[in-house]
Amino acid sequence: MKIFVTGGAGFIGSNLVRHLLSQGHEVLNYDRLTYAGNLESLADLADNPRLRFRQADIVDEAAVRSALGDFQPDGLMHLAAESHVDRSIDGPGEFIRTNVTGTFALLQAARGYWEALPAERRQKFRFLHVSTDEVFGSLGANDPPFRETTPYAPRSPYSASKAASDHLVRAWHHTYGLPVLVTNCSNNYGPCQFPEKLIPVVIIKALRGEPIPVYGRGENIRDWLYVEDHAAALERVLAAGRPGETYAIGGGSECRNLELVQTLCRLLDELQPAADGRPREELIQFVADRPGHDLRYAMDYAKIRAELGWQPRETLATGLRKTVRWYLEHRPWWNRILEGRHRLDRLGLAAGQRQ
Repeated sequence: MKIFVTGGAGFIGSNLVRHLLSQGHEVLNYDRLTYAGNLESLADLADNPRLRFRQADIVDEAAVRSALGDFQPDGLMHLAAESHVDRSIDGPGEFIRTNVTGTFALLQAARGYWEALPAERRQKFRFLHVSTDEVFGSLGANDPPFRETTPYAPRSPYSASKAASDHLVRAWHHTYGLPVLVTNCSNNYGPCQFPEKLIPVVIIKALRGEPIPVYGRGENIRDWLYVEDHAAALERVLAAGRPGETYAIGGGSECRNLELVQTLCRLLDELQPAADGRPREELIQFVADRPGHDLRYAMDYAKIRAELGWQPRETLATGLRKTVRWYLEHRPWWNRILEGRHRLDRLGLAAGQRQ
């Protein structure tokens, strides 16, 4: 297939692009290259003839229309989004702009492209919108996991903006017939995650011997999904999902934040002991909780398993070990981000992939 991917230079997006290319697809990576967009995550694929890149904004409907017309995709996978809850609390406007207005512009452009396709290609085209479990709000300790029919109850500017985009996507299906698919996933982790999220923060601070911050008492619970498992699920939904349907994608790996941080510290102590020999758990420091911090997320992925035959391959133990090894083996990648150099080199890196 020819697949148009928005946000393909981000964490999940770059892993998805890599997976799609490994499966023989042709990909157009459409990305604005904001602070979290990093083409270094795909630098080894810059000369792949099946990968193209276009630097542009999803809010720019004319640019999206032009890219769609030039590339002529069979499907569109929409991952471009502002996604960090803390940033949404400090500056919600950018989240509304990208996640809501950007999704609207993308839907309009995709609708125009789809309506102009020949009948056979129009029947096969799919618009896959990638969302989050956070739109469902927060679970109590003993509540059943979220599923596709759980009512929406977003509690942060980020989750509210993603909820709004989900509603827009479904409205374009019901009103205009656009063949959409929606996925809601649990917390992703793995290679190439920007160093502002919990797992890379812990790994990098532990390696540097710096205090490791944990919100509150670390009692918040998340379901963790290895990013390569997520990429495989998204490809499966695009290929075989039923238009108009939603699919919950989870890792089946719930864990308290404090336990997760402790596990990462122990893995690092095993794989690369500290120079002074001290256990890295001693670096953990509890900090003031963030406003409106949801207690627990968990996802029931029974539907995608039953209908599409997908389930995660990685356990939390195997996925975390792979992730720690990746960060140990790719210090230049995250050091360049921390120093801001990845932003200075964007034009040079993009040249080999630009359409």
